[in-house]
Amino acid sequence: GILDARGYGEWVEFDGSIVRGLAYYSGTVFEGFDKRGELRAICGGGRYDYLLSTFGGSDLPMVGFGFGDAVIVELLKQKDLLPALSPEIEDVVVALSPDLQKHTGAVARRLRAQGRKVDVVLEPKKLKWVFKHCDRSGAARLVLLGQEEWQRGAVKVKDLAQREESEVQLEEL
Repeated sequence: GILDARGYGEWVEFDGSIVRGLAYYSGTVFEGFDKRGELRAICGGGRYDYLLSTFGGSDLPMVGFGFGDAVIVELLKQKDLLPALSPEIEDVVVALSPDLQKHTGAVARRLRAQGRKVDVVLEPKKLKWVFKHCDRSGAARLVLLGQEEWQRGAVKVKDLAQREESEVQLEEL
């Protein structure tokens, strides 16, 4: 057939028993696997002609697909192609009270403007959790937004390796 003529015949296998779990498919569905067939589907998709009308748009025949990141990571590991990634976080920024949370982004931007790699704790967390997070991410410093320091235009900076803490004015950060 057409796939054989184009050199893809050995890569495609028809299986009429495949059923994808999403109700919006209206025709052919497909899944992609690794050559050895050892993993679950790497990708899957199909034909959906009526998807847009379910959201108020006009019907439009389409074909789409999606990849599963967990399967891709497993495949890359098996083939020894997964690069060694380190988060390289230098600073973790955390607000010590909910009303200071809105300022964490500005502090992070100031640090990033200096070329630092910054992670922001986006929700209230206990300090025990924050310190574990710093340890897991390999952060060098913890930048704390506390009420008293903030009122003075400053933050606390903890050097996690030296276990030293200092108050730093925002303009000097």
